[in-house]
Amino acid sequence: MTKTKEKTKSLDWPLLKRVLATALPYRSLFLFCIILPIILAPVTTIRPYIVKVMVDNHILKEDLEGLGFMAMLFIGAVILDAMLRYIFIYTTALLGQSVIKDMRVRVFKHITNLKLKYFDKTAIGTATTRTISDIEAINNVFAQGVITIFGDLLIVIAVICVMFYTSWILTVISLVTLPLLIIATYIFKEKVKSTFQAVRSQISKMNAFLQERITGMNVVQIFNAEKREAGKFKEINRAYTKANLDSVFYYAVFFPVVELITTISLALMIWLGARAYLQDYVSFGSLVAFPLFLNLLFRPVRMLADKFNTLQMGLVAADRVFEVLDDDSVIEDKGIIVAENIKGEVEFDDVSFAYDDENYVLNNVSFKLNPGETLAIVGSTGSGKSTIINILNRFYEIQSGTIKVDGVNAKDYTLDSLRSSVSMVLQDVFLFNGTVLDNITLRDTSIGRDKVIAASKQIGAHVFIEALPDGYDFKVTERGSNLSVGQRQLISFVRALVFDPTILVLDEATASIDTETEAIIQFAIEKLIAKRSSIIIAHRLSTIRHANNIMVLDKGNIVEFGPHEELMKIENGKYRQLYDMQFSDVEAV
Repeated sequence: MTKTKEKTKSLDWPLLKRVLATALPYRSLFLFCIILPIILAPVTTIRPYIVKVMVDNHILKEDLEGLGFMAMLFIGAVILDAMLRYIFIYTTALLGQSVIKDMRVRVFKHITNLKLKYFDKTAIGTATTRTISDIEAINNVFAQGVITIFGDLLIVIAVICVMFYTSWILTVISLVTLPLLIIATYIFKEKVKSTFQAVRSQISKMNAFLQERITGMNVVQIFNAEKREAGKFKEINRAYTKANLDSVFYYAVFFPVVELITTISLALMIWLGARAYLQDYVSFGSLVAFPLFLNLLFRPVRMLADKFNTLQMGLVAADRVFEVLDDDSVIEDKGIIVAENIKGEVEFDDVSFAYDDENYVLNNVSFKLNPGETLAIVGSTGSGKSTIINILNRFYEIQSGTIKVDGVNAKDYTLDSLRSSVSMVLQDVFLFNGTVLDNITLRDTSIGRDKVIAASKQIGAHVFIEALPDGYDFKVTERGSNLSVGQRQLISFVRALVFDPTILVLDEATASIDTETEAIIQFAIEKLIAKRSSIIIAHRLSTIRHANNIMVLDKGNIVEFGPHEELMKIENGKYRQLYDMQFSDVEAV
């Protein structure tokens, strides 16, 4: 936040240059948007001067024929001005929308490639704000910011030049109040800038709060915390409303002040200008035209402050978006070997890992999984079980040691091919809003319906899916809330199977399943791991007795390793303690 505030004390030219550089793919459209104000400025300014000519040269001289021609010229100028303004507004908006369309894709693609560490420390609501609201604000840099400010400045310069050409006396009188307007505009700009920053900050907090509470609504209701959370939301909403009202207050003060200054300028021009006319210092036509000049002069000056703040807030949003894009916590994909036809041998050689580079979760872990074998990993909560599969898939980078797949360093494989060789089934199955078929294939067009049905039949999920309304086209709601835990788990098994992995990882896949459903899930697991290298993180030890080897972790260290029968022979062994404790609890029940 401090960084952002510092950058908004004055216009950040390097940041503005970087934002404008995003329009390079649309350089022709950008150039057209720059040329339009140059054409628009004289067309807008010429109208009051035409009025002056009409009065002095035709109305006062009763030249009706010439008056008709000038009237047609005035109407033509009005129509041309309207057409050019329409084109200008539309093209700047088109440029802005084109830029942010590309920006959204770029940011989303970058976020999907970030390490999971980024999501561990960043609220989803904040990331959503960066991807949607902040990118939308960048549109204003083009549609209402730098280009329109450039156009308004051109109009101001053109109007003042024509005013001096028409009557320098009336121009000097009219500009007497201009310093007051500039001072009022500057104060308004500074005040509104600070309130806009507060609004952006508060809406980010609100998005993060709402996303977390809506996602975890079951927890809120289970613990009867609705009133407490509603109270917290009222505080956040009150702060957001106050920030908006503060900005409204400054607008409510600024525009009446500008109208007052404009009226004073007009009154001075009429009072002193009329005296100058009576003394033959100015023409009557100039006196008639100057109220129109003043309107053209003060309107863009009045709007410049608002547009400058819009530009500033667009740059603030752009700075936040670029912070995401500049985040280098992306998994390096420098591998050149494509993981094709791998056998499934996995080896950890003296691997150590810490999420924060300080507190190590794994300490010098070494083990080997031979092709086609099953390795079960057990241990208490926080022992490092899930960490092993996270670093195997390179969701996080290890601090030391080597992870090998088929004898090749995992970093030497292309990231896409490595992860394509490994399928994971997690305890907390995430399903997307869409059909069952979409959730199985993840919209991969290379996986046909026939392949999905064959995989479902293989692991015993076809009957349950066919029993759903519309079968494989059954509409799954967000996070699969209209399916049971067991149904979601079976869908995740089919998903893992259709991608035909060489290495399969099951992370406590039966931990949340009831005993009846566990038999179905266990059958599915046996079908999945057949002829595949498998790593199973187990909560229920009864499900891993078939494993070739069992690895027992304790505080990031391997304390025991071997088949079930051998580990059971170790007196006071960690695995035997866990096994006896679990089955004594079952017998007690």
